[in-house]
Amino acid sequence: MRIRNRALVFVSAGLLSVPAHAAFKCVDEAGRTHIGDTPPEQCAKVVMYEVTRSGQVLRTIQPSLTEDQVKARIEAEEKKKEADKASFEQRRKDLALLATYSSEQEFDVVLTRNVEPINGRIKSAQERTTAIDKRVKELDDELEFYKAGKTGKSAATKKGDGGAVFLEEQQRLKHEKGVLAKNVAGYEKEIAEMKAKFEVDKKRWIALKAGKTDMPSDAKPTEAKADTKQLEAKPDAKTAPKAAPKKN
Repeated sequence: MRIRNRALVFVSAGLLSVPAHAAFKCVDEAGRTHIGDTPPEQCAKVVMYEVTRSGQVLRTIQPSLTEDQVKARIEAEEKKKEADKASFEQRRKDLALLATYSSEQEFDVVLTRNVEPINGRIKSAQERTTAIDKRVKELDDELEFYKAGKTGKSAATKKGDGGAVFLEEQQRLKHEKGVLAKNVAGYEKEIAEMKAKFEVDKKRWIALKAGKTDMPSDAKPTEAKADTKQLEAKPDAKTAPKAAPKKN
């Protein structure tokens, strides 16, 4: 019986420790205090507290987010995800960069190796352009002979054809020359961009070796203009096309 009475005393003490009544309290945006048995309407946009009669805070209730606030929070979370993803990707690139090159000189060696075949294509296109210019000049001379009535210059200049064969070949060669010029411009741009990228990578590598991992690494190389004098390649007999044979 004594044990049962002692248990009842403890239960009664526990019930007395729970507040008989709690209220909701907040200070609105204008600085006015609001208290109510239920959450006051004026507390919807500010932090609200559930308190006892003595003023003890039982819990803190954060205000409901507006539609704009929800949107802003989502955007902030998305930006953080993107930033974390970019940071991880940069870390991966940094590790690959450090594993690929052991010295600054290696950047120049690899760059030269990558540029060499492109220079070969430029050289071939330039040699073909020279051959085209030569052939066009020959066709101009043959047309002059044709117009002067010297039909013996070529078997193609038969009476009545009006030099159409010459003109057709000239047009074809001029078109080919235009394509070659466009290709050369593309090759030169490719080399310029490649050099700019290698320069950015080299600076990043040097910074990483110096322990400057906080150095900006997302800088994109500016579009450099190719210097054709610097991009000239050595003649390559294997890749240089032969000039078109003269028509007789």
